[in-house]
Amino acid sequence: MSGSPIPPPDLGTADLRTADRDHVWHPYGPMPGRTDPLVVRSARGVRLTLDDGRELVDGMSSWWAAVHGYRHPALDAAVHADEFSHVMFGGLTHEPAVALATLLVEITPEPLQHVFLADSGSISIEVAVKMCLQYQRARGRPERTRMMTWRGGYHGDTFAAMSVCDPDGGMHALWKGFLPEQVFADVPPPANPTEYDEAYDAHLAQVAAEHAGELAGIVVEPVVQGAGGMRFHDPRHLAALRAIADEHDLVLVFDEIATGFGRTGELFAAHHAGVAPDVLCVGKALTGGYLSMAAALCTPEVAAAVSDERGGGGLAHGPTFMGNPLAARVALASVRELLRRDWRGEVAAIHETLTTGLAPARELPGVRDVRTLGAIGVVQLDHPVDVPAAQAAAEEHGVWLRPFRDLIYTMPPFVTGPGDVARIAGAVLAAAAAG
Repeated sequence: MSGSPIPPPDLGTADLRTADRDHVWHPYGPMPGRTDPLVVRSARGVRLTLDDGRELVDGMSSWWAAVHGYRHPALDAAVHADEFSHVMFGGLTHEPAVALATLLVEITPEPLQHVFLADSGSISIEVAVKMCLQYQRARGRPERTRMMTWRGGYHGDTFAAMSVCDPDGGMHALWKGFLPEQVFADVPPPANPTEYDEAYDAHLAQVAAEHAGELAGIVVEPVVQGAGGMRFHDPRHLAALRAIADEHDLVLVFDEIATGFGRTGELFAAHHAGVAPDVLCVGKALTGGYLSMAAALCTPEVAAAVSDERGGGGLAHGPTFMGNPLAARVALASVRELLRRDWRGEVAAIHETLTTGLAPARELPGVRDVRTLGAIGVVQLDHPVDVPAAQAAAEEHGVWLRPFRDLIYTMPPFVTGPGDVARIAGAVLAAAAAG
């Protein structure tokens, strides 16, 4: 097309909403959408400012990523560094990526020594599955092509990731016949501080033994199942999985995309169990919500197998924006900022306020369960949430929440003060009553 460049449209609020409805496809919805999204004009600290001037406290950390809130000076400075924006990672390297990988190795469980930088959490799961398959190929077992997991999980929206999501509550049904069929154990029992379900460990062992000849690895979300249902389970089941993986020479993958970097009260959820996986996937809070980046860390044993000629001679993955310097730089700043602050105290304070503030929900009609862990608060209903009504109730309390299925939950930024956490808890109660 010839001629002068077309300037970007100068959209007023009405035009913006019309253009959004006409052209923009939002996640997990039809085109056009059934409801108009709120228009955000700015964000600072823990508040989103809308086009009509209202401010909402962000109870979601922008899908659990913005743990430092918005417009954090250290992260702003990292994004605006001017050395270079991107160079290909094939055949080239740079200080931000190397420094980030080194720091991740220092703070994750000790056996993890090698870091593959990915575009997003879903892609890190794809990479982890490839590692499992190539590991087994290097061991002379190419027939081991299935993954074991437990029901109730969620690992992302790309195809290998979807295949290990819950086959009923996830997106399996839409893609039946195309997705690989994985091996599913039962949903892990809810965490019970006074009772441990050893029978469930026996169930896990039985499922693995029955399918050991076809399994390449095991992948689970440790301690917290996130978008699959916001369930909490006893960390000791992770130790059982570690023993099972060792017995059958399976690669154990922990998906800490949602739980990593302090959300559960430990830096990584694996620390609750005192066990280490063979592969660890991280994302979301890795960059503090500024840019998309994730990572899959693995042990030297896994790396050696994948790099063996029998395993493929190298990892069969290479994203165009792998190791993007801007994303690596802001990730490095985000992790350093987290470690510099008393993140553990911040998370404990949020947990205390959420636990107290959400307790009255147990008396509301239609509420099945109320649970908290770290900086996570969940109210589960006994029926699907009326999402528009629940969101409207939360907005009236000055809070942004995004309920789904039968869940009204919050995962606020770690820097959220006690008054705002109490406000979030009040909004969750109002949303539960309305929804």
